[in-house]
Amino acid sequence: MFTGIVEEVGRIVYVRPEGEKTRLCIEAKRVAEGVALGASIAVNGACLTVVDVTGTELVFEAVRETLDRTSLGRLRTGSRVNLERALRADGRLDGHIVQGHVDDLGRVGALERRGEDVRLVIECRRELAQQLVPKGSVAIDGVSLTIAKLSDAGFEVALIPHTLAATNLGDREAGDPVNLEADVLGKYVLRYLERLTGAGLSRPS
Repeated sequence: MFTGIVEEVGRIVYVRPEGEKTRLCIEAKRVAEGVALGASIAVNGACLTVVDVTGTELVFEAVRETLDRTSLGRLRTGSRVNLERALRADGRLDGHIVQGHVDDLGRVGALERRGEDVRLVIECRRELAQQLVPKGSVAIDGVSLTIAKLSDAGFEVALIPHTLAATNLGDREAGDPVNLEADVLGKYVLRYLERLTGAGLSRPS
């Protein structure tokens, strides 16, 4: 489990296809400290397992489904990625509960800057938008954010200066893919209502 509070913005050292898998090597000076093999790390919001550690470099393996269903398949050498280690049982939950399971691959509609007021507009499928609520939580590339505006076609969040400085969201441009994860509490509510009413409310596959 994660919190959506990014610990470090790492940088891709290499992306190396190896048969059915792809190895991702990420430079992570802070997050790599004390990380053991098998540890779970959220990389742009997608939970990956550490398979090798060399100094400040972490190596992960991603299968084809992960690459196809997330934005990880579009990473290149030099790409900046949001990193977060799994939450300790005695840790503080500063963001919201994030599982590291990407629900949808959305797209940036716009990154609007008006002085210090920065708005990120995200386009997503209607099925995901139905799980969101105004002022509720959503994870965008692993960053816990509050929904400022919501529609069936997507949503909008405000980015404060700290978020822009501490994550890679300020790098985003219109058309860029982003990993989206809805609040797990909303998923449980939706599932409960489906069973209660038999209405067959749609969910992302």
